[in-house]
Amino acid sequence: MREKVEEVLNKIRGMLIQEGGNVELVDVSEEGVVKVRLSGACSGCPMSSMTLKMGIERFLKKEIPEIKEVIAV
Repeated sequence: MREKVEEVLNKIRGMLIQEGGNVELVDVSEEGVVKVRLSGACSGCPMSSMTLKMGIERFLKKEIPEIKEVIAV
């Protein structure tokens, strides 16, 4: 599943890079919990939690229904 998650993250990574940020995949558990690290402008942005939940998590769940949650580490 890690490869699938990385593929999906690559699809949305371009949008984050345009805003000066990025996302790095840290871990994918067997339970469907994805751990990511936001970097660049995203790491200190007050909207990063919204980007994480309404952007990254929503897109991952749509593309990979087995994903239960995305958390930042």
